[in-house]
Amino acid sequence: MWYWIKISFLTLIGAFFVWLLYEYLTFPNIKKLRYENPTTTALIEARLAQARAEGREPKKFMIWTPIDRISPNLQRAVIAGEDARFVEHHGFDWEAIQKAWDEAVKEAEKEAKEEGDNDPNDWIPSLPSFKRGASTITQQLAKNLYLSEERSFVRKAREAVITYFLERELSKRRILEIYLNVIEWGDGIYGAEAAARTYFKKSASDLTPSEAAYLAAMIPSPLNVFNPKKNPKRVARRQKIILRSLNHVKIP
Repeated sequence: MWYWIKISFLTLIGAFFVWLLYEYLTFPNIKKLRYENPTTTALIEARLAQARAEGREPKKFMIWTPIDRISPNLQRAVIAGEDARFVEHHGFDWEAIQKAWDEAVKEAEKEAKEEGDNDPNDWIPSLPSFKRGASTITQQLAKNLYLSEERSFVRKAREAVITYFLERELSKRRILEIYLNVIEWGDGIYGAEAAARTYFKKSASDLTPSEAAYLAAMIPSPLNVFNPKKNPKRVARRQKIILRSLNHVKIP
């Protein structure tokens, strides 16, 4: 009996080290992101494969745009909506953000109740003070670039490791630049430039605060929950909350 227990234990240890070796050999070369702009992501490829499998024409509208040509309004709006502490170590007025956020949330909650939409988890942007969890911009980038959408411990572990190396190898400004250029903004729409042209018929450099907040409001679920065609009121409420926080957010 002890012999088989020992064999099973050694087999388990061996499998673990084989898995570690596989992870090491297949780990993405994050350093190259310092100077190379990704032309696709795991999420984009998954969407294209899904379209083909369903007999639909694959769509990919993506125009890489340097961060200097992306409106600061959009940069602030995305940080406000997705990861308010993204540049906290650079310094910003957290108390002012929290106050503005709380006031905006109260107004949005009142408006939602009047319209019969009483689930704030569907439209309130993620802040650390809220009970529900939220992925940081870097975590989202790690997932979009390299991982599947499956929910498992292994995927979360990979996400954590990739996130660590993204933060270590890249500047905050570079992380934000890549994020803004690859995230999904609708069916086949990827990146800020494609989103600005699709929804506002203009360049990402010319987005107004209101337009930027509108785009940022869509990010958590542009195909479903925050699809402006399916749920325009939810998008509008989230837009208002983000808009109230723009002046209190600093960009890297």
